[in-house]
Amino acid sequence: MASWYSKYLSIYGRPFGEVPKDVIAATRERLARLQSEEPIVSVVVIAYNEAQRLPACLWSLSELESRYPMEILGVNNNSKDETEQVYQAFGLPYHNETKQSPGFARQCGLEHARGKYHFFIDADTFYPSCYVELMMGKLLQEDVSCVGTFWSYYPDENHSALGLFCFEFIRDTFLWVQHFKRPELNIRGMTFAFRADLARRVKIRTDIRRGEDGSLALELKKYGKIAFLYNRKARPVTGYGTLNESSLLQSLWHRIKVQGKGLGRIFHKTDHYEDTAENLM
Repeated sequence: MASWYSKYLSIYGRPFGEVPKDVIAATRERLARLQSEEPIVSVVVIAYNEAQRLPACLWSLSELESRYPMEILGVNNNSKDETEQVYQAFGLPYHNETKQSPGFARQCGLEHARGKYHFFIDADTFYPSCYVELMMGKLLQEDVSCVGTFWSYYPDENHSALGLFCFEFIRDTFLWVQHFKRPELNIRGMTFAFRADLARRVKIRTDIRRGEDGSLALELKKYGKIAFLYNRKARPVTGYGTLNESSLLQSLWHRIKVQGKGLGRIFHKTDHYEDTAENLM
């Protein structure tokens, strides 16, 4: 039985020139229909040199189903490939951010978005059609300032479905324990949504190489709790940019060693976010 994201994989990683024109045309039409003049939700994609993966991401976003009026925007973060041409071909409103880093790209998106609720989107990731609807169910709770969820990887010739299930089960168990005292360390930009008005009060950090997402979540914690959606139906599926090792076993062992060095930190709250390798799991 095919997975919900199988069709997106058919163009994922392919040169933009090889994406079928009928896929581009149909996706462009659906994206246009989703754009609201008075959005409540802003879905903002950032991309740096993502011409070969962005089309699949936009295809998935074009099939979002939600009762909440939304806008879908793009940010081209100084790309050297055809990323900007992808935004143009799909008819997506976008902005160019020439200062390099996810933090600058996220901040650019926040400055131009109109929705009360803001969704970070990564260009190398697919999103299920229920993603916005289910995340909003958490985000609308009175005592919540932001919400995150877990994510999965797609199986391929180097990563079996069983191996990924075991890897994700161990990782998710660790993240579940970690969230009691250090929920900000569970936040990833590809699976993060928040109240835009609160984020504008604290801004997004641009002085760190990574972690602008977790750092923002920690700042938002002043205004409400960091909630998590534990629902497999809402899980985005992403590529292997964060799994640099040659096998899942090596990836898991590497993470065990890194986390083991400072394991005690997950049991103590903090009001400061450090950009360290231990934050990635």
